[in-house]
Amino acid sequence: MLDWIATATGARAARRLEHVQRLWGGYGEVFRVALDGGVAPTAIVKCVQPPAHARATASDRRKRHSYDVETAFYRDRAPRCDETCRVAKLYASRVTDDRWLLVLEDLDAAGFTGRRDDAHGAAMTACLRWLARFHARFIGEPCEELGTYWHLATRLDELSAIADPALRSAAPILDAQLRAARFQTILHGDPKEANFCFTRDGSAVAAVDFQYTGRGAGIRDVAYLLHGHGDPRAHLDTYFHHLGRPDVEPEWRTLFPIAVRDFERFLAGWRP
Repeated sequence: MLDWIATATGARAARRLEHVQRLWGGYGEVFRVALDGGVAPTAIVKCVQPPAHARATASDRRKRHSYDVETAFYRDRAPRCDETCRVAKLYASRVTDDRWLLVLEDLDAAGFTGRRDDAHGAAMTACLRWLARFHARFIGEPCEELGTYWHLATRLDELSAIADPALRSAAPILDAQLRAARFQTILHGDPKEANFCFTRDGSAVAAVDFQYTGRGAGIRDVAYLLHGHGDPRAHLDTYFHHLGRPDVEPEWRTLFPIAVRDFERFLAGWRP
């Protein structure tokens, strides 16, 4: 693996430096490498190899597809993201039948060294600004990928686990209202605070983990990010200010409570 990384990045050699994190469900790991004479001094490697016990399950199929989605995002759409919606550069990728390798820019080295599980103040503003500029860039873009990690079509097991019959019955109606939105964009799909890398002062962010990116109304990302943050009105004003699309704002504001309820539908089945 290290020899391939070196060759793919034009380095004399690649050396493993440190483990960064395990992937959800035992699907691999993220680690940092040093590149001797390569495109950058260091890089981040996302190495995905599904565990044998997870095969042939709905969850496994969803996860496997999500890594195809992420690879496609970094290859085809990440180059169109500028400093206002910063993402890591893709240096190289390789996909085989049972392994995904992504060699990515080290965002720590680019100044995004901070990690937060609960963003407030300037840090929340930075996340909302990132989402707004990302959504604005891709409004109207054709996209057939997943479109949020909780969307109904891939969460039928969770739907059947919902105890509240009214919410269970409402689920397809909520989903249909969101899918029928006139204005659609490309969603991040999993925009929790842990998927943003912050500058030291929290005033700017870069985003990671694009496994569940796909087509949808941008307000779905916002509803997820703001879950548990109290009164959303000021945050929505911030988001729409940076979105800069007064033609889109009325529809997406109207859809916000629908998106909130759709996310609550997922939670009710995921953690009943």
